[in-house]
Amino acid sequence: MAATIYHNPKCSTSRKTLQHLRDAGVEPTIVKYLEQPPTRAELEKMISDAGIEVRTAVRKRESLYKELDLADASDDQLLDAMAANPILIERPFVVTDKGTRLTRPVESVDEIL
Repeated sequence: MAATIYHNPKCSTSRKTLQHLRDAGVEPTIVKYLEQPPTRAELEKMISDAGIEVRTAVRKRESLYKELDLADASDDQLLDAMAANPILIERPFVVTDKGTRLTRPVESVDEIL
């Protein structure tokens, strides 16, 4: 099975998701999204394909979220901010042929394996 994980090695949930994939026999393509951020269009597609709201895909606890005053931002403004500042993207996203999930909790990745 082909899978891609948008991964931050410093994030425990991201590391656990990667291990969960490997334990399931899947060796995913690893995209370190802080170094290789998705485009705005790719981000918008992942969020849509995951069936979540744009606001759900934003790391609200990130200090930059507050600094950029994103609490009342529109979806377009949030997408622009995440594309320009990938640290604002909630993690990890996993994409397979069966779908896309923001894998919080980790076990939600099972839905697309």
